[in-house]
Amino acid sequence: MFDLIIKNGRIYDGTENPWTKSDIGIKDGIISKIGDLKNESAKRVIDAEKMAVTPGFIDTHVHSDLLCTKPEIHKIKVLQGVTTELFGQDGISVAPVSEQTKPLWQKQLKGLNGDIGDWPWNTIEEYLEFLDNSKIAGNATYLVPHGAVRTLVMGFDGRRATEEEMQKMRDLVEEGMKQGAVGLSSGLVYPPNVFSCKEELIEICKGAAKYDGCFVVHIRNESNKSLEALDEVIDVARQSGVRLHVSHFKVAGKINRSKYEQALVRMDEARSEGIEVTFDQYPYTAGSTVFHAILPPWMHSGGTAELLEKLKEPSVQARIKDDLKHNSDYENWVLNCGWENITLTSVSTEKNRWVEGKNMLEIANLLDVEPADATFKLLLEESAGITMLVHWGDEEVITGGIQHPLQIVGSDGIFGGKPHPRLYGTYPRVLGHFVRDNNALTLEQAIRKMTGAPAQLLRLKKRGLLKEGFAADIVIFDPLTIRDNATYEDPLQEPSGINYVIVNGQLAAENGKYLGVTAGQVLRREPVYAENVSV
Repeated sequence: MFDLIIKNGRIYDGTENPWTKSDIGIKDGIISKIGDLKNESAKRVIDAEKMAVTPGFIDTHVHSDLLCTKPEIHKIKVLQGVTTELFGQDGISVAPVSEQTKPLWQKQLKGLNGDIGDWPWNTIEEYLEFLDNSKIAGNATYLVPHGAVRTLVMGFDGRRATEEEMQKMRDLVEEGMKQGAVGLSSGLVYPPNVFSCKEELIEICKGAAKYDGCFVVHIRNESNKSLEALDEVIDVARQSGVRLHVSHFKVAGKINRSKYEQALVRMDEARSEGIEVTFDQYPYTAGSTVFHAILPPWMHSGGTAELLEKLKEPSVQARIKDDLKHNSDYENWVLNCGWENITLTSVSTEKNRWVEGKNMLEIANLLDVEPADATFKLLLEESAGITMLVHWGDEEVITGGIQHPLQIVGSDGIFGGKPHPRLYGTYPRVLGHFVRDNNALTLEQAIRKMTGAPAQLLRLKKRGLLKEGFAADIVIFDPLTIRDNATYEDPLQEPSGINYVIVNGQLAAENGKYLGVTAGQVLRREPVYAENVSV
């Protein structure tokens, strides 16, 4: 007897093969049988007539590293079909740390990852064990964060690393890979990663490449100098042998629109050269990150505490204002997109809760000050614990990325306040808006980008496809009714049309309701990959 039989559904197996009509039998968390099971019995049978049956979605860019331990908050990921997430993004995450660097990162990441109190871990192994012992709704896998490693070696110093320091960082990356990480991440606009040079990136990437890990990177510039920034990480992959995955690929600003297609061509050319390149992308024309990312790089040396002290000085404020108006040498969101396109999504205190959902021009007008002065005031009052949303592009451009074969769907969802709608709507938006309504993709293509392709990127064993012997992570939805309901104005709206979500064989969501099931597992790097390779 099976634990569960899914009958009469249209199976989209995650490979981009055409759908096939068949039954699926699940036992002990595994897909035990695919075929005609009409004469078989099960503890429960789901009739999936006219529904799509697919592998569970794998989100390759999230910030759930802490709040995954709070299922009542984190449940929205399961409700949109996500059964596996990749933590440790942008080079700024929760492990490895030391007793000295832990307070720095707790303060630095509060606005991005939330707050669950004390961190009872230092190493990646200890963090993954903490997740093992927590009740999590979906599966979790992890990247070694560049910033955390760099801080262990040289603090938040705003300088180039020495060769000895680079070697120490590489050693820490290798240690993290041995402890179960599937790759390395960096965010080259965030401190302390922003201070690294290409030689440093090459050296640490060799540590990931030795274990067939990927390099998941927020490139150094996503606007005026986006092509140069992409060239940099492609060359890092070329010289280190690492597999390259570009995070939340975009080119911001109307004046840079032509660079988007040029960037896609450069990734294709890198593949032709033999460099394994992929990218993820969310299906929206606005991005979201920490608000203090609008400040120039020189402000970030020393970490958040030092940033806040410097921000109190009138001379520093004057220099920042000048940079915001004129400096295009860094990812200047104000210069590229304008204050009116920067909306605050969450703050840390009740005092300033009124700013959530308002753009910086509105806030400045209500405070009767310039937008830059409103920025300084809020960052100081909130100890920099603010997130923002930035409108950067148009749908025609992102459709070109969604249709590209190297694209993988990723949400980059951030919890808290009035978040970007991608937190609640990414996967149903692709399936409803881009597949059904706009015919930008076939359903088979979209499912591969959410399942088989990310599983290949992360080298996940027996995940991401509907095959006998694979883990029973499964989504069942109605292709005619699935849609995202979250908007920029009202982002906390759950999606429609997802009938069932199964995590490791257990029914976790039914007809839009989370069932409280915490069947998620920590997925560590498979040790079978090339530990003996010399790089």
